[in-house]
Amino acid sequence: MARVVILGAGISGHTASTLLRKKLGKEHEVIVISPKPNWNWIPSNIWVGVGLMKKEEVSFPLKPIYDKQKIVFKQGKATKIFPEGDESNSPYVEFEWTTPEKNGQTEKVTYDFLINATGPKLNFGATEGIGPGKHSYSVCSADHATEASKALLECIKKMKSGQKQKFLVGSGHGLCTCQGAAFEYVFNIEYELRRHKVRDLAEITFLTNEYELGDFGIGGAHFSSGGYNITSKIFAESLYVERGIRWIKRAHVQKVENSRAYYETLEGEESHVDFDFAMLLPPFKGQDMQAFSKSKEDITSKLFAPNGFMKVDADYSGKPYEEWKPTDWPKTYQNQDYKNIFAVGIAFAPPHTISKPMKNPKGTPINPTPPRTGMPSGIMGRVVAESIVDMIKRGKETSPHSAPFAEMGVACIASAGASFLNGSAASITMCPIVPDFDQFPTHGRNIKFTFGEIGLAGHWIKRILHHMFIYKAKCKPGWFFIPE
Repeated sequence: MARVVILGAGISGHTASTLLRKKLGKEHEVIVISPKPNWNWIPSNIWVGVGLMKKEEVSFPLKPIYDKQKIVFKQGKATKIFPEGDESNSPYVEFEWTTPEKNGQTEKVTYDFLINATGPKLNFGATEGIGPGKHSYSVCSADHATEASKALLECIKKMKSGQKQKFLVGSGHGLCTCQGAAFEYVFNIEYELRRHKVRDLAEITFLTNEYELGDFGIGGAHFSSGGYNITSKIFAESLYVERGIRWIKRAHVQKVENSRAYYETLEGEESHVDFDFAMLLPPFKGQDMQAFSKSKEDITSKLFAPNGFMKVDADYSGKPYEEWKPTDWPKTYQNQDYKNIFAVGIAFAPPHTISKPMKNPKGTPINPTPPRTGMPSGIMGRVVAESIVDMIKRGKETSPHSAPFAEMGVACIASAGASFLNGSAASITMCPIVPDFDQFPTHGRNIKFTFGEIGLAGHWIKRILHHMFIYKAKCKPGWFFIPE
């Protein structure tokens, strides 16, 4: 019998665990350890954040699903990994229960294979004053988005009584990722203000660490759109201009106080922007886990990069930006020191950024970090599950499956206003994620498969995908036919 332990139950972890259970015989055990009791379809949190959905529409309890699928679920937070085991145990993970009944109690779980799919730690502490309970809101979780929607609706109520309001949306730190979520949220706010007929009383500002709008942490892109090749910069800027949204780019937020955010730019200038409502995304870091050898020596740096994300089959040599190559990125997501450990989704450590790293005259880094969410997370979860199935059935020396991150194509639909009659969304495809100027010298990507369009059809598709992926995550009949 083999035991596979998955840390985390987000898109990548949930994909891996359900596929493992489907493809492995009953004699093998699949265990999921995750600190939260619910699964959350994070891409729809933006609609919760403007009051168009309730959190119950984007999340559901995991345990009933896992019980039905014969997956063991332990609600807890992994804190330590012992990849070599000890005198009495095989390799094992130590975790702390997060249930009310056992909160804080520790337990050990041995494993034959381990998948780290913990996702990011939302590092609100990196910027003074940002985050729930402080001076800005978030849409990173369904609960955060619920609180944001309440505050937004209060602002709308004030506007309906004639009060002007200022809205600030964007990156809360110079090294943020997921600019796409902020992009979606700012346009959904703008749309809702128009729907409530109070847009004329609003001043909306988008603050970003991107060098140019449309960078999205992937160095920007050239799109085939309407028969023309345009840059993502033009694609994004035109939308901001059309919707009357002011932007501040190349910015790092220093601190946020009540109704004011202070920032510095890549050029070294310092300024501030006032607001009545702010949603600022935090930077990400890896979860706080440690690793120990059989002799109890701390080997955390062997398994994890300094940012807390797990090392996989990537190039972590730290070579100069001019020498970066697509081949630096992982293919199998397998740790090179411990072949029975994998990391997927945001949990794996990128070898470097995709956007050019930059610092201002003070030495403050200001550039987006690489996105690894959504479709790529699901693909990684599937590929690693397939690798482990083969290694269990054919032997641990079996070569793992491959899905090179740098060669992946990705599709993304970014909501710009939710309505079946006059909503819109930006539909974007990109191939590959990481620019490859050796293979595609002109643009770094295959322009035939990299395009962007915005319109009502995009909203319909995004809404359909919302229901499809929740159906898939609930493991309803035929769920496995729905692709990642």
